[in-house]
Amino acid sequence: MINIPRGTKDVLPSESYKWQQAEALARKICALYNVREIRTPAFEHTELFLRSIGDDTDVVGKEMYTFTDKGGRSITLKPEGTAPVARSYVENALESEALPLKMFYFSPVFRYERPAAGRLREHHQFGVEFYGGAGPEYDFEVISLAYDFLTQFGISSLSLRINSIGCPNCRAEYNKALRAFGEAHKNELCETCGVRMQNNPLRMLDCKVPQCKQIMAGAPTILDYICDDCARHLERLKQLLTAAEIPFAVDSSIVRGLDYYTKTVFEFVTDALGAQGTVCGGGRYDHLVESVGGKPTPCVGFGMGLERLILLKEAIGSPFAPHKRVNVMLISQSPAYADDCIRLTMQLRKHGVRADCDNTGRSLKAQFKFADKQCAEYAVVIGESEKASGTVSVKRLADGETQTCAIDKLPEFLGNCMQTNA
Repeated sequence: MINIPRGTKDVLPSESYKWQQAEALARKICALYNVREIRTPAFEHTELFLRSIGDDTDVVGKEMYTFTDKGGRSITLKPEGTAPVARSYVENALESEALPLKMFYFSPVFRYERPAAGRLREHHQFGVEFYGGAGPEYDFEVISLAYDFLTQFGISSLSLRINSIGCPNCRAEYNKALRAFGEAHKNELCETCGVRMQNNPLRMLDCKVPQCKQIMAGAPTILDYICDDCARHLERLKQLLTAAEIPFAVDSSIVRGLDYYTKTVFEFVTDALGAQGTVCGGGRYDHLVESVGGKPTPCVGFGMGLERLILLKEAIGSPFAPHKRVNVMLISQSPAYADDCIRLTMQLRKHGVRADCDNTGRSLKAQFKFADKQCAEYAVVIGESEKASGTVSVKRLADGETQTCAIDKLPEFLGNCMQTNA
């Protein structure tokens, strides 16, 4: 037997309805916010991620699935969804559209890391990207969209943490302070942090080594170094969140794990899955489009993993909506009436009724058992007497209530029944 690769997971028919509900709600919320869908390929040229994410990040250094294709080109399965959207924005000249341009995506992403609950080597992201809005009002709108989606999906045990990591101007002074702090502790920090201290000191704050995390907890805070413009941006965001009654806390330890972030960064975190983990993370990246060859364009967005989201919903006991699979099962009293069942099944489907029938020659009793397993709401039996009278009996399987209906009126009759019981 060939087994599934480690760090991947099948979404079985018995579970896929949960994903469908999450995706349907995300589409609904995005429509309310005037956000349209974009789809990008599962793999890109490796250079895209080297230029946008940063050489010193764990994603580029340790986690990317990179290979050489038959044409000798370096290709990478996308480890995140934001850089491919930026590449598409530039390549397809989307700046010619009316800005701000609001986009969302569902996408598989690939990272080689140790598999854990809600953390797979192939996982799936719901992401939102706003292009062309420089003000904190767009940071607020992106956070508000994520908050509306999470709360309407039934996720209540969340904390919103926000921070500013400044702009390139004020971050230069902060980097000096971090290097000085790192030099004072260089014998205690891991080897990777020693390299980051010189190349990109901000990355030291994102180190996962416990000893490094403990040391960096005492490092200078970015909020003491941000310029007046970045401070005003953060203060305005706080005002908007407060007015909207979206609870939040400022957390200066949040830097996010990718180099393209500027100013606002945020995370929705929870401890419902054990150790505190991020359910949704994002922020502003006003220089990302430039890094992939485009014109200066302010951007803000977020990404959240669907696997972790579904695990969280189950962990906190928030129920999924009942899964309705089949409205009606057509049942033949004998094989002689199987074709009649097929004809009626097709007729009902054309009228928007989810219908099915058994074509394996099961007995009458076995067909009723099959209907139960398919979660059918109604059963319609076709036999000699039904054909002779031109009527059928419609049985509601939940309680056995049975009504009679003319065969040629069956679609309308079932439609009324389902509307009454909705």
